[in-house]
Amino acid sequence: MSKNQNASSLILFILIPIAVGTLSSLLSGNMTLYASFNKPPFSPPAFLFPIVWTVLYILMGISAYIICQKGGAETEKALKTYVLQLFFQFFWSILFFRFEMYFTAFLWLLLLIILIIMMIYYFYKISPAAAYLQIPYLLWCLFAAYLNLMIVLLN
Repeated sequence: MSKNQNASSLILFILIPIAVGTLSSLLSGNMTLYASFNKPPFSPPAFLFPIVWTVLYILMGISAYIICQKGGAETEKALKTYVLQLFFQFFWSILFFRFEMYFTAFLWLLLLIILIIMMIYYFYKISPAAAYLQIPYLLWCLFAAYLNLMIVLLN
């Protein structure tokens, strides 16, 4: 593959999770709802969420690109898990913000976290660097689970 093809592929891999996140956000509706909640300690300000998610989506895309470039027997399973967790990621904010199903969204997020852990495991077998790039995403989703559960309990 030429340098231009590699760069184009990398950009595409980065744009996919950004597009998934953007579309999810657009379909989620009332994102200002967050301001109305009784929030737990350590709740970040609302403006921080899109910044953090953009960085995480970029890391996710780079990580998936690395896995795709490595190839091998485990690549298909790793990338299928990546796509499945993106699916779960897509619907979390819709469940939470659009449908205001806070507890269901929490359970959905727990499934997402399990998928992220599986993805990291599969990625690690192919490329430890690609797996490490997913760690901030896992940590943020664990933090999101804390926030989600506390919003369920406090509201």
